Amino acid sequence: MGTFGGYAYTIAVGFVAAGLIASFYQLLTSRPVAFEILFNRGPAAVVSVFALVLAGPAVIMRNAIRGRLIENRSGHWLALSTVISAAWSFLQGVFILSFVIAVRHNGLV
Repeated sequence: MGTFGGYAYTIAVGFVAAGLIASFYQLLTSRPVAFEILFNRGPAAVVSVFALVLAGPAVIMRNAIRGRLIENRSGHWLALSTVISAAWSFLQGVFILSFVIAVRHNGLV
């Protein structure tokens, strides 16, 4: 796999993980992950922040696409949101893949 393929794969892993976490959170709470959850108090705040950190790329893209389609925001906002989401997904993908490689290297799986 070439360098670009490796980057794309890493971004895809991070974004898929973000989508899975966002979907699981919505399944458990009956509401989507959103930046408004940061105003929760107590133990719910810790869970909400953790979910938002992991689901961040999916939340950013959902908000960007809705902003473009519903609020007629310019395409520049969608492009910038895509870059931010891709960077976040890449970092998350690096973490996940590093964890998987470490687990496999140590014979835990």
